[in-house]
Amino acid sequence: MTERTEKISQMIRKLSAEFLGRENNKTSLITVTSSDTSPDLKKATIFITVLPESREATALDFAKRKRAELRDYLKKNMQIKTIPFIDIQIDRGEKNRQKIDELLREK
Repeated sequence: MTERTEKISQMIRKLSAEFLGRENNKTSLITVTSSDTSPDLKKATIFITVLPESREATALDFAKRKRAELRDYLKKNMQIKTIPFIDIQIDRGEKNRQKIDELLREK
C-alpha cells in the first residue's frame, strides 16, 4: 500500500467513525476498526465491530443503508478528487483475536 493510499484509508476510517457515531441510534455501539482502500482509490471497505453482538446484523444493515450519506460526508470532509465507493463489513479478524485472547486467559 502506498503512503497516499494509507493516508486516505486512515482518513476514511476516522471520518466513518465520526459519521456512524453521530448517526447511530445508540441501541448498539458501532466501532470502526479499520478500512482498506483499493490501490486505484475507487473502492474502500470499512470494517466494524458491534456491541452487543446480538445487534450485529441490525447494525450492519443500518450502516449499509447509510452508505450514500457516508459518501456525501466524506466528500464534504476530504480534499481528494474521487471519493471511493464504500462497502461495510463486520471485522471477523477482531472477533478471532478476541476469541484467541479469551482462550489464552483460560489456561
